[in-house]
Amino acid sequence: MRSFRMRNRKHKEIPHVLDDTDNRLLAALQKDAHLTAQQLGEMLNLSPSQAGRRRQRLEAEGFITNYAAKLDPARLGLHVQGFVQVHLGTHGPDQSQAFARMVNTRPEITSAWTMTGDADYLLHVYCADLPALNSLIHQVILPHPAVARVQSQIVMDQLKRDAPLPT
Repeated sequence: MRSFRMRNRKHKEIPHVLDDTDNRLLAALQKDAHLTAQQLGEMLNLSPSQAGRRRQRLEAEGFITNYAAKLDPARLGLHVQGFVQVHLGTHGPDQSQAFARMVNTRPEITSAWTMTGDADYLLHVYCADLPALNSLIHQVILPHPAVARVQSQIVMDQLKRDAPLPT
């Protein structure tokens, strides 16, 4: 069991422990977010109302943050997936905030992380083709005033899709 903190009505932090049923419920919802309370109840050996209340509690406590559809990039015409390591030339809050603003305006950049090590940022990108990736790198990312250099890697094949988090 994992121990987490939640807030009670008086905004004091109290520990909350996920039990095996909570973990199984979270694992099931990561595989299929459309499961009904009836289906969850059958899977967890609970009544539908108990399963529904557990789900609502896990949502309210922030364990479940969102429900989303996973789309097929190739069906959407996004045939190039890549990772772009970004190295800043200058480091400071203004440069970091300006770079973050640029990242958030670009739909091709689906994820971005600040990193330890050589690169300052790692960007996960999807583009229609190589010219589109080239344009993103050379006309958007590199011209940014805080960016010194980039390194890109093109994904040849994805061996494992974004998997559910371990519960």
